[in-house]
Amino acid sequence: MRAAFYDRLGSASDVLTVGEQPTPEPGPGEVRVRLATSGVNPSDWKARARGRGGVIPFPLIIPQSDGAGTIDAVGDGVDGGRVGRDVWLMNGQWQRPFGTAAEYICMPAKYVIDLPAGADKAEAACFGIPFLTAHRAVMFDGDVAGQTILVQGGAGAVGDHAVQVAKANGARVIATISSDEKADFARQAGADEVVNYRSEDVAARILEMTDGKGVDRIVELNLSANAPGYGQILAPRGTVIIYGTVDAMASVPAQDFIVKGASLKWFIVYSITDAERDEGVAALNKMLADGALKTTIAARFPLTDIVAAHEMVEAAKHIGNVVLDIG
Repeated sequence: MRAAFYDRLGSASDVLTVGEQPTPEPGPGEVRVRLATSGVNPSDWKARARGRGGVIPFPLIIPQSDGAGTIDAVGDGVDGGRVGRDVWLMNGQWQRPFGTAAEYICMPAKYVIDLPAGADKAEAACFGIPFLTAHRAVMFDGDVAGQTILVQGGAGAVGDHAVQVAKANGARVIATISSDEKADFARQAGADEVVNYRSEDVAARILEMTDGKGVDRIVELNLSANAPGYGQILAPRGTVIIYGTVDAMASVPAQDFIVKGASLKWFIVYSITDAERDEGVAALNKMLADGALKTTIAARFPLTDIVAAHEMVEAAKHIGNVVLDIG
């Protein structure tokens, strides 16, 4: 099969190669998917450039965790009736060497989900990390109706979906953005208010928008950068739901958290429970059926241009999701 792969860490142009790799066969409990699309997420370029602690975890890696395609074979213990179904999948390259930047992938059947009606395979390549992360971050503590939620990076792939999930569940949404173009994008997704963190005093603007109360929940993509401001902008008993950080260490205003009874909570989408995944899938299907979800594709590249796709995601100047067309 054709695949993109690397056998050492480094820049996309230095280490990514497209060539032939053995076509996998499904083992017990697995399905094989002939991939049509593969989503490119920030975690993919970070894994390629940095590995885990600067070490490549496998001798050869086919990158990327999200994708969509059609089941063409199943292993022992899997219903043969799934063959021929269009699907999307998650966790392709999580703690495994071979991800979705290839013509085929074999995966545990529970991570391969029937494609919802009306969804195309480019959009579906963005359901894993972008949507499920967004859903879990917004709904981590349950009902958000009537709450004010701050979505950090509201024009990003996860942030955009988080804005939509929060609005669909009755929250008021404030989004941080970095440009007028991204402000318009976040508003179109449903943000009630936006704050430009490059040109505005974020804390002052949020307190103004909330009559001094602060926000009930923060959906956080970069703890290390944003934690120092939490003490000012969190409402009493507020919660920060964290799914990412740039630096491994972060400084948190602990005294403010104690006084306000506020809390920090964390997760990584690859390790959500089966029940949490099922909840996210059900929410995805409902939002699609209700016409309440729009997945924006910033760019599509052929598999042979994976270097350009990785470089685009790493530069982080685009709006929306980046997708590889596999076949």
